[in-house]
Amino acid sequence: MRILHIIATLDPAAGGPVESVRVLLSYGPIGYMGEVVTLDDPDAPFLKNVGFPVHALGPTRTVYGFNTKLLPWLKTNRDRFDGVVVNGLWQYCGFAAWRALAGNTPYVVFTHGMLDPYFKHAFPMKHIKKWLYWIPVEYRVLRDAYRVLFTSKAEKRLAEQSFHLHRWNPYVVPYGASGPTGDPELLKEAFFERCPGTKGKRYLLFLGRIHRKKGCDLLIDAFAKIASKDPELYLVVAGPDQQQWSERLQQTAASKGIAGRIYWPGMVTGDAKWGAFFASEAFILPSHQENFGIAVAEALACGKPVLLANKVNIAEDIAEDGAGLMEMDTMEGTLQLLERWIAMSPIERTEMAERASSCYQRRYDMRENAKAIIRLFETATVTSEVATLTK
Repeated sequence: MRILHIIATLDPAAGGPVESVRVLLSYGPIGYMGEVVTLDDPDAPFLKNVGFPVHALGPTRTVYGFNTKLLPWLKTNRDRFDGVVVNGLWQYCGFAAWRALAGNTPYVVFTHGMLDPYFKHAFPMKHIKKWLYWIPVEYRVLRDAYRVLFTSKAEKRLAEQSFHLHRWNPYVVPYGASGPTGDPELLKEAFFERCPGTKGKRYLLFLGRIHRKKGCDLLIDAFAKIASKDPELYLVVAGPDQQQWSERLQQTAASKGIAGRIYWPGMVTGDAKWGAFFASEAFILPSHQENFGIAVAEALACGKPVLLANKVNIAEDIAEDGAGLMEMDTMEGTLQLLERWIAMSPIERTEMAERASSCYQRRYDMRENAKAIIRLFETATVTSEVATLTK
């Protein structure tokens, strides 16, 4: 089955949706043959050796991503595909897909958490602007999709709270990540080459965008409070700094006397990324909003317990499996995560690590997501209710 993914960028620094597309398109042996159309510059270095066909129609300079090439390309190529996956909302990609595909080729929309009501409360002015786009465009993109995909029942439920005008065909698909390959000891060495100071040290790992939504400030403040309780425990904060926030966080750490207990290796990928997981004691994510969290699944795949805020939508399932801990997305909640971890015995940590591996295998192997999308398109039909604008 040939499936097209539409996504604004394949830059790994853009976060989880990019990683999910890259993983999904690596599953040719199960019948999932895919291509990607993106608004990236075709000369972008991250497009080299990706392992699947990419049609880069950029560069595109605006945040919205308007591109004169996308709509004609979709109309010309839509008949080559059994189905199309639109990744994300609020950009021209979705509008162009709706114009080209509604009533012709079945398409699904992967919301990737972009309908979470967190954004409505955190950025009320932006939400008002989104209403202006929602009514004439985004609502119709979702309404006319064959299915709107969510990664958990929690995400599906929360999405209905963002806009009172909504109607779509929801579908919850299994989600996750690909597991690591290679010798864990060699992977660790790859990370130690990137961040030499961590070798031989015990540390908790935050790996993701250094973004206010992720609760990085909570982590620094909470770690400062418990640092003296476990003098041998360190913290690694790894990821791209798109908001230019890490300098301020490092200043906070210095003012609290813990600058020497935190490592900032920047964005780590490939073997170094897997090595960072394997060399850690546990993964921590005190995020204020996370529809899934691919790094969470990657940590579980490496047999690492995960310490999560309750706003990570899969945290409750993981806590029920005994594969991690869950607390509120507050400074007090983050402090409790750290205190509970420090209080655990070596035997309890080992048992939790074993449950982490089984949790990944049972819940978050990305192959199940690929199979679910194939099954969706095998029975797909296009809607007959097509907005006038698409005619």
